[in-house]
Amino acid sequence: MKPSRTLLRLLIGLFILGTLLGICSALGIAVPRSFSPIYWGLLLVLLGLVLIDALRVRQVASPRIERQLPGNLPLGRWSEVRLTLHHNYSHSLQVEVFDHLPGDMAFEHLPLKVDLHPGEQTQVSYRVRPLSRGHLHFPQCEVSLPSPMGLWRSRRYLPLAGETRVYPDFARLYGAQLMAVDDWISQLGVRQQQRRGLGQEFHQLREFRDGDTLRQIDWKATARKRTPIAREYQDERDQQIIFLLDCGRRMRSQDGELSHFDHALNACLLLSYVALRQGDAVGLSTFASDPQRFIAPVKGQAQLNVLLNALYDLHSTQQPADFSAAVENFLSRQRRRALVVLVTNLRDEDDQALLGAVKRLGRQHRVLVASLREEVLDTLRQAPVQDVSSALDYCGTLDYLNARASLHERLLANKVPVLDARPSELGPQLVSSYLAWKKAGVL
Repeated sequence: MKPSRTLLRLLIGLFILGTLLGICSALGIAVPRSFSPIYWGLLLVLLGLVLIDALRVRQVASPRIERQLPGNLPLGRWSEVRLTLHHNYSHSLQVEVFDHLPGDMAFEHLPLKVDLHPGEQTQVSYRVRPLSRGHLHFPQCEVSLPSPMGLWRSRRYLPLAGETRVYPDFARLYGAQLMAVDDWISQLGVRQQQRRGLGQEFHQLREFRDGDTLRQIDWKATARKRTPIAREYQDERDQQIIFLLDCGRRMRSQDGELSHFDHALNACLLLSYVALRQGDAVGLSTFASDPQRFIAPVKGQAQLNVLLNALYDLHSTQQPADFSAAVENFLSRQRRRALVVLVTNLRDEDDQALLGAVKRLGRQHRVLVASLREEVLDTLRQAPVQDVSSALDYCGTLDYLNARASLHERLLANKVPVLDARPSELGPQLVSSYLAWKKAGVL
């Protein structure tokens, strides 16, 4: 309970009046004798009213509050939370409401000033924007009630437990189900490349046509029919795609409000959505995480919910990335050949350890290394050099980028494709590479 502004103004007024009376007495200035009794009478009356009002406000019942909280929230997006206030007050009352939120959450329109009217329930709302993924708890709600005379404000803490899950910002994909996959992909800036070869999955036998190659001829069927018969293939639709996701300290770099790890999660989910729509199976394996997680590849749109529920509370750690151990652990779990997308942030010191691990992985699987490049590197590289400090920044940036490029070249020399992308562009570029390989029949 704390004094209201009205009480503070009255106390300040009486203090000024008492100060003036004391100054006049000290200076020998004559004042009417009735002023002093009046002053002390006012002070005693105010103190009596303050005590009575404090006792009365304690008897005022707190309103009941219900919180309508979405079961899940998208990371970094504004969402609405509703509060419903129930009361039995016989007169109108204005209260202040402040909902206690988790620490990693921005908010708007709090505290709320709410007018309560007799016989009515009141509904108000405010907006929240989660800043981190995971399981978030709402502990309580705070209400500030005015006393009957307006001299006090009583602060009440109402237990109002609530919880919600914060998922990666993946809500846009659910709207995308209403349109064709190709149209939706084109809106993201992804372009499908023309097919340059043949798929690997047999479709049917048919008569030989102009443009068919000799290796398409089925000689047994040709001999049986005594006319050229060709095999027709289609894009193989029963593939497995598994993400090998780095959860170590190198993924904690921040670009904007999202870390590299959150950008990597969004990119993995984006490609998962497209691959599942294409009929492929999708799985995921983590390393440098606590604990390590493995989601077996499964086909069907239900797998997307499995991935979301398994990854929403996954966070990067301070552990270093051990590529050799990650590959050995992955190979012990995944026997069937798959496309393995290694998502990390390559460093120049990864040379031998990474090359050895990727070669080992490439003997059984097709590998794509997706490396996130800090946006600040592009900014420093393009910034004009105006003084010694900016020159040092420019030279250091070029040296670092050249070391990364050298590592990428060594990977390419070992027939390991590398995708070097800024975090915000990783998702569309992954999808573009995947679709290009599907069309070329190399998956």
